[in-house]
Amino acid sequence: MFHNANQPTVDIISATVSAAAGCWHLVGSGDKLAVDGAAVDAMRASLLGANFGGIVSIGEGEKDEAPMLYNGEIIGGGQPVEWDIAVDPVDGTALAADARDGAVAVMAASARGSMLAASEVYFMQKIVSGPAGRGVLDLDASPTENIRQLAEALDKPATDIRVAIINKERNFGLIKEVEAAGATWVRFDEGDVAMAVAAAVPDSGVDLLIGLGGSPEGVLTAVAIQILGGFMQTRFAPQDVDQIERALAANYDLERKFELDELVSGDDFVFVLTGITPGILTEGIREEGEDLLVSSFVLDSKLGVAHTVEARVSKL
Repeated sequence: MFHNANQPTVDIISATVSAAAGCWHLVGSGDKLAVDGAAVDAMRASLLGANFGGIVSIGEGEKDEAPMLYNGEIIGGGQPVEWDIAVDPVDGTALAADARDGAVAVMAASARGSMLAASEVYFMQKIVSGPAGRGVLDLDASPTENIRQLAEALDKPATDIRVAIINKERNFGLIKEVEAAGATWVRFDEGDVAMAVAAAVPDSGVDLLIGLGGSPEGVLTAVAIQILGGFMQTRFAPQDVDQIERALAANYDLERKFELDELVSGDDFVFVLTGITPGILTEGIREEGEDLLVSSFVLDSKLGVAHTVEARVSKL
């Protein structure tokens, strides 16, 4: 299946499967830090034998704050560093800790120097859809207008548009406007990578994602949207004085609206999302005797279409 794929694809699948399986014994434990720690350790161990050279552009934090998969860490030491890497060993740590739906392990790659640095500001405004949104949607338009425009582009009534917005207080105004416009709010409580990607996947049950979410997750999402040919715009949205100061010190333009090509650019992309608990793009991990069955949603720009890959691994 993957003989024509980009070089990192198989290693990235292995890394996300390792992360998902590595934290499985802690799913439902109530300890989200332990879940995340186990996934990080397993992902990093898997990447020690990677057959490609990459640098972590979107990782677990600065080196002195997070010793595993930190920003700037080199993957595949001794090989030419040809890829930017974005990782989230568990997107939805609280979901996994509580054994709720939607927890995933995610990793993406693009050509070296192509990913937007997003470590200084933790939040961004986002709008994401499939190809129908290109040239139609705009981050600065109202939710009502975007719903109307997308409905017209998809040739269906606004009442059939399904809009994913993360269920956080910062988005409550958006949610009210979406419902007032007659569209359906697709509720989720954490983990916006899978929902954002689903907005660009045909027949996923999500037509549009809007609202305030994580910046690192936004860059991960952008890699998938590039492969899917979808639409995405973002703007940094610091939520406190410290983040504003960090953004300004890093010379971020907080008024700038980023187009998809400004989030991640080029022609070669890999995106892998592996299910931990059941989700919109993948099944959750299933136990079968002493084994775990782990499902991954795989996008590779050289392959063109999404693949679902199932791996069988031994329980820890």
